[in-house]
Amino acid sequence: MALEISWFSALCDDDYEQLGVANPALLATWEHCSEIVATAEAQGFDSILLPSGYALGLDTIAMAAALARATSRIRLLVAVRTGENWPPQLARQLATLQHLADGRIDINIISSDLAGETLASSPRYGRTLEVMNSLDELMNGRATELHSDHYEFATPAPRIATGPRPAFYFGGLSEDARDVAARMADVYLMWPDTYENVREIIADMTRRAASYGRTLRFGYRVHVVVRETEAAARAAAEYLVAELDDEIGRAIRERSLDSTSVGVARQGALREGADDDGYAEANLWTGIGRARSGCGAAIVGSADQVVAKLESYQALGIEAFILSGYPHIDECRRFGELVLPRLTHGPLY
Repeated sequence: MALEISWFSALCDDDYEQLGVANPALLATWEHCSEIVATAEAQGFDSILLPSGYALGLDTIAMAAALARATSRIRLLVAVRTGENWPPQLARQLATLQHLADGRIDINIISSDLAGETLASSPRYGRTLEVMNSLDELMNGRATELHSDHYEFATPAPRIATGPRPAFYFGGLSEDARDVAARMADVYLMWPDTYENVREIIADMTRRAASYGRTLRFGYRVHVVVRETEAAARAAAEYLVAELDDEIGRAIRERSLDSTSVGVARQGALREGADDDGYAEANLWTGIGRARSGCGAAIVGSADQVVAKLESYQALGIEAFILSGYPHIDECRRFGELVLPRLTHGPLY
């Protein structure tokens, strides 16, 4: 089974030489972020995640449009925040991206609030499900209408949307999130966790999807620190947090819009259960989560160890990995040279 191996472009000002130490040269700009994407394409990565945050960095849709014409092979995994977008408008934007990128678009669905609002989990995920259903209809070239507490519209499909729609990548650990994923996701994304917990989540989501007559593919979002030797990798990991002030790290975590989610709480628990060096299990280091909300752990080790770790997840059923590392261009090159040639990989869609 081939893996889909993706990298990450730091559109949300999330790039450092040392976590918590600002470096103006690594802030999100067209020059910096497009260089990350160009590096990932040159190294042979299958896809690039373009993240989204409405308080930070660059707009994802606008950047994706530019990158669609600046790249030729790599797929663009475009993060969209469902709470911020009117579904017909979002469908038109995404159909345009598909057109500009010659079909190389996938969608990372984020169940977000609108800036200034805080919906409870059930109505927020209910709205997310409505958006996903609407995108499914409209981007497959079908007119649709929706009359709900959240939306009121009847609209034809965008003229250039003829289907099949882009794949939906979606994650979340709450009961509401798992139900939406089982109903509509194509790839269920997980953040770092122990081997046994990953196994349990895959089994649970497989059962839930089957109850709706569906199957899911599974993805894993994690950072990576790879070097020629384990000792060098562990030293590089320690260097990443050597100048990190705990209060600055806390502020970085808390400014995230998902800082109170079930998934973020699990990342905190993973970090709290780690050993004195920050390892939750062999080669899974949680120190990186001291200055990040969301994805809060890294695979750390030699090339042999990183390959073995990825293959152990693959054996559980993981087919897609979305990787990142600091600084993003440097770690992209290292992974591309040390690990990527040893993996059988290609895009899922």
